[in-house]
Amino acid sequence: MLMRCLWAAGSKLAVNDEWGLNGKVAIVTGGGSGPGIGNGRAASILLARAGAHVLVVDRFLELAEETVKLIEAEGGSAAAASYDVTVASQCEAMVADALSRWGRLDCLDNNVGLGMFGTVVEVSEADWQRAFSVNVDSVFLTGKYAIPAMIRGGEGGAIVNISSVAAIRPHNLTPYSASKGAVHAITQAMAADHGKDGIRVNCVVPGPMHTPIMYQFGMNEEKREQRRNASVLKAEGTGWDIGAAVRFFLSDQSKYITGQILCVDGGVSLRGPDRET
Repeated sequence: MLMRCLWAAGSKLAVNDEWGLNGKVAIVTGGGSGPGIGNGRAASILLARAGAHVLVVDRFLELAEETVKLIEAEGGSAAAASYDVTVASQCEAMVADALSRWGRLDCLDNNVGLGMFGTVVEVSEADWQRAFSVNVDSVFLTGKYAIPAMIRGGEGGAIVNISSVAAIRPHNLTPYSASKGAVHAITQAMAADHGKDGIRVNCVVPGPMHTPIMYQFGMNEEKREQRRNASVLKAEGTGWDIGAAVRFFLSDQSKYITGQILCVDGGVSLRGPDRET
């Protein structure tokens, strides 16, 4: 198959049009990262490499700006913004921002998440509500404003919601597991409700990915080895693995796929939480 590469004038980025994303507009929430490549940063870069304009959104503007610098260094098109995706007015403003910059909205990657340990006995009501606010309300609110914008564009659109293997393999992560399980449900509900509008909605389920955020949870070499061994592949994933799955679901290569929940976990979901072999 002959693949067409498009070059922007003065750009260093060769756009491979096989993805059907050239000229499309994408919002990636949680698109910043600590030092290194997180899931949202990887997705942002890969979407830009495919020719999309990317609005990189993060709670910390400086982290979103760092992602944009990496994209622009390759000749890609991106802008950084800070919005609180647990607040309706902020989500509305975020969508309006993308529309004002590029005149359309085609893709949304809901990548924010809040990890939380504890059982129903241990977790406080406030923490429980916070987990659902960040992990579920954000999907609801971004979709509320992004989907109408996609419909108005006349070409439909695609949404990816990021879950966690903890939703199907829970272990002392009850608030996180329950909220990410709700992400699976809302993904399929959105897909069923808006297929008629040309909107596809899918879910990516990361397993033990080695990303910068893990160091906020006390990551060290011993724990990394435990996470590697939890995979049937005896390997850990990276943000690039999740970014590649996001790009696939947002691209024309998955144009007949919707309502699906894809584990990118090295086979962790094939094993029980305490199983060693």
